[in-house]
Amino acid sequence: MILDVQLFQAVCPVDRLEPDRGIAALVDGVQVALFRTSDDEIYAVGNQDPISGAYVMSRGIVGSRGDVPTVASPLHKQVYDLRTGDCLDVPGVNLPAYPVRVTDASVVEVAVH
Repeated sequence: MILDVQLFQAVCPVDRLEPDRGIAALVDGVQVALFRTSDDEIYAVGNQDPISGAYVMSRGIVGSRGDVPTVASPLHKQVYDLRTGDCLDVPGVNLPAYPVRVTDASVVEVAVH
C-alpha cells in the first residue's frame, strides 16, 4: 500500500502577506515564493526563475491574464500561472506549484513534498 501524504509546514501568519506582493520562504530546504492576491487567494510556487536560474520569483509582478492569477519574472518578464506554475509565454517551461492551506489560527502552511 502506498500512501500519498503531503507534509505541510508553517510558513507565516496570513497577515504577513501583503496583497499582490510576494515573499520568499525556505520550506524543508526548498525556496518557495509565496503570494497573496488581491482576492485573498494564496499561492506557492518555486522561487527559482526557470529561464535565468536566479532565485527571484518572490519579487515578481503579480497580476492576471483574464481569470488566471499570474506572476511575471522580475528579470525577463515571462508570465506564470500562479495556480499551476505553467509559463504562459514559453511552452514547456514551468515553476513548481505547491499546495497551500491556512489553519484555523490563520497560519499559512505549504507542502513541498
